[in-house]
Amino acid sequence: MAMTTRPMRILFADDECSLQELMRIELPRLGHEATVCPDGRTALAALERTAYDCVIVDLDMPGVGGLEVIGRVREISPDTETVIVTGKSSLETAVAAVRQGVFDYLTKPCKLAEIQGVLERVRRKRELTARLRALEGRVLRAEGATRLVGESPSLAEVRRLIARVAASSATVLIRGETGTGKELVARAIHEASARAAGPLVAVNCGALPEQLVESELFGHRKGAFTGADEHRAGLFEVADGGTLFLDEVGELPRALQPRLLRALESGEIRRVGDNAPTMVDVRVICATHRCLEEMVAEGTFREDLLFRINTFEIAVPPLRDRLDDLPALVEHFVRRARPQTPPQAVAATADTVAILGRHRWPGNVRELANVVEHALVLCDELPLSVGHLPARLTAGRPPVATATGAAAPAVDRPVSLRELETQAILAALDRHQGNKPRAAEELGISLKTLYNKLAGVASSAAS
Repeated sequence: MAMTTRPMRILFADDECSLQELMRIELPRLGHEATVCPDGRTALAALERTAYDCVIVDLDMPGVGGLEVIGRVREISPDTETVIVTGKSSLETAVAAVRQGVFDYLTKPCKLAEIQGVLERVRRKRELTARLRALEGRVLRAEGATRLVGESPSLAEVRRLIARVAASSATVLIRGETGTGKELVARAIHEASARAAGPLVAVNCGALPEQLVESELFGHRKGAFTGADEHRAGLFEVADGGTLFLDEVGELPRALQPRLLRALESGEIRRVGDNAPTMVDVRVICATHRCLEEMVAEGTFREDLLFRINTFEIAVPPLRDRLDDLPALVEHFVRRARPQTPPQAVAATADTVAILGRHRWPGNVRELANVVEHALVLCDELPLSVGHLPARLTAGRPPVATATGAAAPAVDRPVSLRELETQAILAALDRHQGNKPRAAEELGISLKTLYNKLAGVASSAAS
């Protein structure tokens, strides 16, 4: 194995003299700083003096046992990874180790290569965690704490549910259309929870290549498949001690759904190509714009997985159902883009807000953010006026007076086939009060096709 880029401090405790001598020689040779202890009591004393990156401890030692050492590690250095080495491969010891949150579990006689592999995974996880925390720190300094903008009753209900569920460890399912801010809700839950100091790892399940989803989520061992040139920690391991946000969980391949279910139920994952399971302490938050119940009926989503991820549900309202929040959202996006804007400055004229209020917002808040960004490119001086808006929002509308009294010209242009299709879909949804199965039946398309077309509408509207 290649030498580590930064030496890790390793504490190794085992009552076997041969193993002690081996670790005294091999750990420094691999580039680590090693402290080797003959028993648990000596290990406890070492923990009081020095901070370690990883503690490898024998489960069965006279006097102070391995679990007691690990318990002390959790008290004084929660970020330190712990690994158990034991000659007793039993369910009882494995369960006890899981409760202590060990990083890995090795059974004697274990090979040096196995210990090397574990230490490499520890190093990679710690590097990824450090990078993630540094990135989150920069984002927090730039944008401040996560804030849901608006005071509409529907958004107030979302805030209430976030406050209730954040204090628990329940798995959360966030439902809502594309662009409504589901990841923002997940971030708010994480920041209000006891895991706020840990990492928040977000992944869009629909954006992962199907052949790599398993490796991305659960990690892999070197040589597990073509192209696996090194050990790699999965996102579950990277999120250990924090929160994993699985966006668009409905896009997860059905073949992998049982593995996600097992991870949620037991906290146990298995890297691709690895025979031994790894325990992780991760809270999972899922999100989807799909109707998972309909996917269950179609056989593309497991019913038991739906029950497991839907312990607590939060529905994020679409922007068209919270138009009272439009002025506050526009001001938020303007001030985020132009932080030097004076507090007394008006972000947009009343006519501009009125035009925005007549749009259906298929791309929701994400679409609004892009519309404001477009307007700011054209606007030298606030407030934003109707003439700064994209043509698609003003096309076909009567001229509207701007703040200067001039009328913004209506745009006359041909309508594309895509726009006609979009209008037909939105009209059908209007007639059926948002009932997608009935709208799909009227349009003569499958429900899956309707969802795909709605996703395309949101994507094009946000671009």
